Amino acid sequence: MYLHIGGDKAVDVKDIVALFDMDNTTITARGRKFLNEAGRRGEIADVSEDLPRSYVVTESNGERKVYISSLSPQTLIKRATGRK
Repeated sequence: MYLHIGGDKAVDVKDIVALFDMDNTTITARGRKFLNEAGRRGEIADVSEDLPRSYVVTESNGERKVYISSLSPQTLIKRATGRK
């Protein structure tokens, strides 16, 4: 099953490692460090069309990608689980 995470991007649900709220994680040093290092390694793809609200970490074939999304984490979780 694929999850639409914003823009024109959908990811395979089985490849999702983690899903984070942008506001809650970027206030911590650990969250900022993770995003800075992912950016330095070229792992970040910004698919947000507006204010970034979440980021989705995926791994496929040993390759990690961090997608910045304008969708809320709650919306993404509902879409991934089929909840309403």
